[in-house]
Amino acid sequence: MNFTLSNGLAMPVVGIGTFTMTPAQAEAAVLCALTSGYRMIDTAQAYMNERAVGRAIRKSGVARGEIFLSTKIWASQYNTEGTVEKSLELLGTDYIDLMFIHQPAGDFMAGYKKLEDAYKEGKIRSIGISNFKGEKLERLLNECEIKPHVIQMEAHPYYIDTATTERLAKHGCRVMAWYPLGHGDKALLEEPAFIQLAEKYGKSTAQVILRWHIQIGNQVIPGSKNPEHIKENLDIFDFALTEGEMAQIARVNKNQRYYNATDEKVESFANFVIDLDSQE
Repeated sequence: MNFTLSNGLAMPVVGIGTFTMTPAQAEAAVLCALTSGYRMIDTAQAYMNERAVGRAIRKSGVARGEIFLSTKIWASQYNTEGTVEKSLELLGTDYIDLMFIHQPAGDFMAGYKKLEDAYKEGKIRSIGISNFKGEKLERLLNECEIKPHVIQMEAHPYYIDTATTERLAKHGCRVMAWYPLGHGDKALLEEPAFIQLAEKYGKSTAQVILRWHIQIGNQVIPGSKNPEHIKENLDIFDFALTEGEMAQIARVNKNQRYYNATDEKVESFANFVIDLDSQE
């Protein structure tokens, strides 16, 4: 199942995320995902596993044209020449399907301009922003030439940033949810509403939550190193939640985030330098 971006590009609704994975873990997880039917992979320069993701893609035997690959420019790289090309080199690919600027830190408009240039040159096929909201989002929307196609942001039944999603929806920008299962929070996964629905549909509570995401229009990138969980997270297309059940889940919202970086913390990311050549 795919969503269609505002530029007409098809994007799978379920992918595997590689946040916090070592190169070895990312390579194994991505290889398992691709051989299990996944066709979407998300990584980032800051994860330091792009080279490993590229190895897994090649080992899988899945044609590059069948895979939707996304990565992100880290904040300290916004003014670095050739940073898009560096990710292409590490991933071992001629193009990236979706590339984000990772944080609203430092000279983020310089980073976004790099993405616009790479998009025009055919090096990337769509443009994303990650963790943007409020004044910085407004500045980006006012100053950019090409409106973002995707925003990657924290989203799960305990937290939905309606103001940001509605603001971006005006431009056809879709949501890619990270922490789609609430960072594995046991309290969320054991909410009575999800236990009841899991029993009804013969699914896990995690599968119910992922199904809820795609029915509200979110693309999801749950990360897992467990082969069984990886396969389970994709197995959500043989049932559908009713309108009443979707309304029941909406009432679970607590406006509770798991990531609460201060403005100062976010700005500090621009000074956190990464050595992309040191990847395994």
